Amino acid sequence: MSEIIIHSGETFEKVFLNESVNLHFVQEAGSHVKIHVLNMPFDNSITRNIDISKQSCPTEAKNNIVVEQVGEGCSTEIYALAYLHGDESVTAETHVTHAVGGGTSNQLVKFVLADRARGSFIGDLKIAPDAQKTEAHQTNRNLLLSEDAEMRTRPQLEIYADDVKATHGASTGQLDESALFYMQQRGIDKQKARQLLVNAFMIDVLNTISDETLREKLINTLDSDL
Repeated sequence: MSEIIIHSGETFEKVFLNESVNLHFVQEAGSHVKIHVLNMPFDNSITRNIDISKQSCPTEAKNNIVVEQVGEGCSTEIYALAYLHGDESVTAETHVTHAVGGGTSNQLVKFVLADRARGSFIGDLKIAPDAQKTEAHQTNRNLLLSEDAEMRTRPQLEIYADDVKATHGASTGQLDESALFYMQQRGIDKQKARQLLVNAFMIDVLNTISDETLREKLINTLDSDL
């Protein structure tokens, strides 16, 4: 794993699409890291002429993101989305350490698993004794579309400072049958209703992408019934 130093006041922002990501960031004072790791089917033409990592959806991917905030006033944003079918498998692992105070971090990781797909999330969030005035949030939400799909999640929160705001949470469930019934009663066929609910579950991750052109194209891909 190569180390990437984000110097004071600098910003690193990138979308990684359909690849295994292995990143280690060291953030100096006032720096900003914002990354999206997306494992999902899409039309290759949507990213034409856009600076983005892109390839076909892998059968298996392992994503490991390590962030160390060593300077005050840093901000970190990690967004991950995996929409998997067949025998596809994705592991998402994050390790965020607030070594000093005044920083913020936000993690939102979502999995949608169909067929025999497998997902795994390991989230490690640490706030050191000297990291007062830190605000950190970690959220993992998972949607199972098949009885054969499998999700494992292990969020971890270690807080050694007193004056902080920190939350973490994880949940795994299925589509809301009452919502499906409600939509079908209003003339939407079951398959379309399922896709609309899945899209609604995923879209808040895509909405955090700063590049408006890419964001809209990815959202339009959802609307095309992947």
